[in-house]
Amino acid sequence: MNLEQVMKRLEELGSEQTKKTLLRHGATEPFFGVKIGDLKKYLVKDVKKDQELALALFETGNSDAQYLAGLSINPKKMTKEQLQHWAEKSHWAAISESIVAGVAAESQYAVELAREWLQSDDEKIEDTGWCCYGKYITIAPDDQIDLVEVASLLETVKTTIHQSKNDVRYSMNKFIIYVGSHCEPLLSEAQQVASEVGPVQVNMGDTSCVVPLASDMILKSLDSGRNGKKKKRVIC
Repeated sequence: MNLEQVMKRLEELGSEQTKKTLLRHGATEPFFGVKIGDLKKYLVKDVKKDQELALALFETGNSDAQYLAGLSINPKKMTKEQLQHWAEKSHWAAISESIVAGVAAESQYAVELAREWLQSDDEKIEDTGWCCYGKYITIAPDDQIDLVEVASLLETVKTTIHQSKNDVRYSMNKFIIYVGSHCEPLLSEAQQVASEVGPVQVNMGDTSCVVPLASDMILKSLDSGRNGKKKKRVIC
């Protein structure tokens, strides 16, 4: 398939109902309103064969095409410059948090980019940084994680989360959960931070979504017997 054919298929798969739902979650035009399940079912297998096509899809700025690009791209073949460009070109949280952060986390530049993004004054870029580092922790072996740095980031979360920007607050909270659930050497530190942070208030728009309580999510991970287990992938 070529770019024109994929975009036509995306338009065919879109629905007004899905579009309305995504708009309530913060989606911005342009997009067709395609369910993620349909992207995986009908298009990923074709786009995955063509890295350049995946890159071209992201360039359209269409959210459905960008999500498909993230599901199809090979993160190991992405350059740092391409990933930086994706972070800048993303225009709402579902793309920056799920796609850009996920692809970056699976790339060879995960920590390097996360560190840079965390220093940004731009809410979306900083948000992407927290998501990227957190997702990286869920897949990286503990002996490859800079535990001192992650412990320091937990302290940053503890002291700044309630004063941080809206989307950043959500991803900081997720960062605590990622560390507590997937990095066993820092379990006690994550639990302590989760306890001190408590409930986190985030404007979730016109949706029924709620911010998970980090302490509860870490406890759930412990109860399941899967605490400390690593994921194979974070892009989904």
